[in-house]
Amino acid sequence: TRSLTITSNQSMFEKAQGEKVTLPCTFVLSREDEGPLDIEWVLIPADNQKKEEIIIMYAVDRIYNHYYAAMTGRMQFTNPDPKSGDGSLDILNLKSSDTGTYQCKVKKAPGVQSKKIHLTVLVKPARTKCSIEGPQEIGRDVVLKCVSQEGSPLLSYDWRRVSGTRELPATSMLNKNTGELLLKNASQDHSGTYNCVASNRVGTDECSVELNVTPPMNTAGIIAGAITGTLLGLFVLAFLVFHCCKKHREKKYEKEVHHEIREDVPPPKSRSSTARSYIGSNRSSLGSMSPSNMEGYTKTPYSQVPSEDFERTPAQNPTFAPPKVAAPNLSRMGAVPVMIPAQSKDGSIV
Repeated sequence: TRSLTITSNQSMFEKAQGEKVTLPCTFVLSREDEGPLDIEWVLIPADNQKKEEIIIMYAVDRIYNHYYAAMTGRMQFTNPDPKSGDGSLDILNLKSSDTGTYQCKVKKAPGVQSKKIHLTVLVKPARTKCSIEGPQEIGRDVVLKCVSQEGSPLLSYDWRRVSGTRELPATSMLNKNTGELLLKNASQDHSGTYNCVASNRVGTDECSVELNVTPPMNTAGIIAGAITGTLLGLFVLAFLVFHCCKKHREKKYEKEVHHEIREDVPPPKSRSSTARSYIGSNRSSLGSMSPSNMEGYTKTPYSQVPSEDFERTPAQNPTFAPPKVAAPNLSRMGAVPVMIPAQSKDGSIV
């Protein structure tokens, strides 16, 4: 006969992540139970090939809670004195990994009893985002989308309008499992603010989106404008490249011309060398003359020796009178004809 009895009945629990849960394990002893009291909580793995893991235990009036590292600091007996008949377990700050089957074992010889409890830790919907798919133009189909980045299944989505008539358009179609709201043949009356609520068994989360339905855009004008802008940009770019190349060629040409002038042009003649050259040439000419040919020749004053200005262009030279010297009779003289210099009015040699 069994004298020890576990009185708690609930065997299924669903809690949200971050919350606290109390797994009940109350019991009643009888007079026949004379041995030491032992209370033990274990986690039964989903894989039958694995062994049970001890979470916490009470034995010989002492609590042992260092067996299961994953729950260290997050678990405790509900009653600090379990031998009073309450061996329930508190788990704090629940995590999704705490989901599993837990078993409470109570032993007081000769009585032995156990009870299994299944715990499901659910994650509330979180980071829910709303978006619009498709062009927001009159006559087009628009899809409003709603997705939660976090949340345990099964998630359900519900759309509602929070502006204007506060009712969804008559042509709208809602899929609560995917969170999509289809607005067929949209019109400007469909414009407004829409709100989506994502929910599961442990919580909800929301997001909103603004829909603005407008007339269709002038696509042809946009394309033409884009083409015109592109061509204008290419023209400006080509002009800049041409201008830069032209500047580069001009600078290169100036450098080449300057270099040629410095190498090819001889140094200018000095005034003294020009005068000496002129006087020397006159003396050479006079030395070849005979005394008979010196008639009418007057020595040029030394002060009138020409300077550099003597080498002026023909347009700048003064006009001289023709020489008045009679040609000698070459047959009578028996000599080679010689040019006789003449003196102009201003005393210059001609």
